[in-house]
Amino acid sequence: MIICRGAVLHCFTGSRDELQACLDHGMFIGITGWVCDERRGLELRELLPMIPADRLLLETDAPYLLPRDMRPKPASRRNEPAFVPHILARVAEWRGEEAQWLEGVTDSNARQLFNIEF
Repeated sequence: MIICRGAVLHCFTGSRDELQACLDHGMFIGITGWVCDERRGLELRELLPMIPADRLLLETDAPYLLPRDMRPKPASRRNEPAFVPHILARVAEWRGEEAQWLEGVTDSNARQLFNIEF
């Protein structure tokens, strides 16, 4: 049996007030390649430090929301899970954290939320 220990707001792109409401309700916050968009992701980047590390998830919305700042851009223009490390590196940079540390934290968060044991 799988037991879920909370909820995730997939592909969060909301406001500061919406973020706080989600956190107040105990939700995990899912960040996708949207944050890498040089136009639409700017507001979201400003909110990244407000998300407690133990409530942050990094996710893909494959095949959508390809991180727009990837160089070179994939020929297929499709997003895929293999690009999550790019999102991780950018989010860690914008939060002022080490990518390896943030990877461990977000991995632990996903395991906790979805009750994944290894």
